[in-house]
Amino acid sequence: MKILVTGGTGFTGTALVKRLIESGYSVVVLDSKEGLKTDDLRTLGADVVIGSITDKNIVRKCMQDVDIVHHVAAAFRELNVDNSHYDEVNVNGTKNVLEAAFDNQVRKFIYCSTCGVHGNIDNPPAGEDAPIQPADYYQQSKYEAEPLVQAYFKKGMKTVILRPAAIYGPGDPARFFMIFKRVNKGLFPMFGDGKTLYHPLYIDNLIDAFMLAMEEGKGDGNAYLIADEEFLSIKELVLKVGAALDVKTKIPHLPLMPLVIAGHVCEKICKPFHISPPIFPRRVDWFRQGRAFKIDKAKHDLNYRPKVGIDEGLRRAGEWYRSEGYL
Repeated sequence: MKILVTGGTGFTGTALVKRLIESGYSVVVLDSKEGLKTDDLRTLGADVVIGSITDKNIVRKCMQDVDIVHHVAAAFRELNVDNSHYDEVNVNGTKNVLEAAFDNQVRKFIYCSTCGVHGNIDNPPAGEDAPIQPADYYQQSKYEAEPLVQAYFKKGMKTVILRPAAIYGPGDPARFFMIFKRVNKGLFPMFGDGKTLYHPLYIDNLIDAFMLAMEEGKGDGNAYLIADEEFLSIKELVLKVGAALDVKTKIPHLPLMPLVIAGHVCEKICKPFHISPPIFPRRVDWFRQGRAFKIDKAKHDLNYRPKVGIDEGLRRAGEWYRSEGYL
């Protein structure tokens, strides 16, 4: 069976491609840039194509004889880009991949969305029926692609939508690294009371969900929140990272509102000069936007069972950061 993974050189895509190859599948990777482990993917036997999902010709070439598509590629919270960039990649790019998949009679299309389509969770934990209230343009564009996926399901192509929570684990040089880096220094300033809820998702658990969604008759036409078994407060998360690194961490509490104001001001000042601001609203949101989800639907329909818990996952991530010289 031949599988196409868009965004296959990124953190999530690389882990997915490796699992697919280990499981005996033939894999084509389409990504706009080389990743840290792209050479490893080629060595394992993946056919890696560097190109954008916004290029219809490249998408159609990669779609030849493909049985299943994992659409992971996305513009993810990039600095110094207009909102039109998210539309072009996350919405129009998804259209291109859907059209090519349908025309080539692909057996199943799995779209990687985000839990962020639900925005701040007003009544945690939230299920898939929680209000759609994206908090930024990235999340908005990811949601705008979901009805496109559902439209192709109605046309007869089997589709599944996955909405992952906060992904972390070995191989991730960015998402959780800031937390590990600060904790490793023994001091983590906490803006606010630290009670904001956060729901991690260990990378192997997410890949399990992708693999389950491929199975015949599972999840067709549905969207699923994918997360670890438990959520926790951001203060608890910081303390657990400290335990994973065996570092005693002081957590002084500071008022949140000055940080919120500073984030908006920094972004506004830096944007005209195309400078990456040291702090910006999306980073500040980590301290105040709650994320806690129910995964009952994925358990019932996909037989999803998160195997790696938070303590083990953080330990593995910490070991990777240290072995790779990040800490």
